[in-house]
Amino acid sequence: MGIFSSVFKSTKNENSDEVFKWVLLTEEKQLTEIIETSKTKLVVVFKHSTRCGISSGVLSKFEKATDSNLENVAFYYLDLLKYRNISNELASVFKVYHQSPQAILIKNGKVVAHNSHYDIISSLVIQDYI
Repeated sequence: MGIFSSVFKSTKNENSDEVFKWVLLTEEKQLTEIIETSKTKLVVVFKHSTRCGISSGVLSKFEKATDSNLENVAFYYLDLLKYRNISNELASVFKVYHQSPQAILIKNGKVVAHNSHYDIISSLVIQDYI
């Protein structure tokens, strides 16, 4: 069991058709929205490469293990191939080196944690930031 399932106590099962509630990150101006939202909620930005098998696998595990209905967490999804400019700006604004896949946790306008690849599921402990 991954860290997200133990942290979020997901009620979803593997046969669930429930759709993960992502906010699609498609415009650079949303970075301002993320900063503002992070003042009242934990913001999780998931950077995903749609052509990478590892990224797809990690995304799938993340969605299965995480409850996207949490009121105190906002989940943003960034398609790196379509919106590389936003990824670059995200790296610049938050001073986080680009990786893919990557999860970035933002609270009060600052990165409080980030991880990439399988470490997103196995070792990124977010319960301390909620």
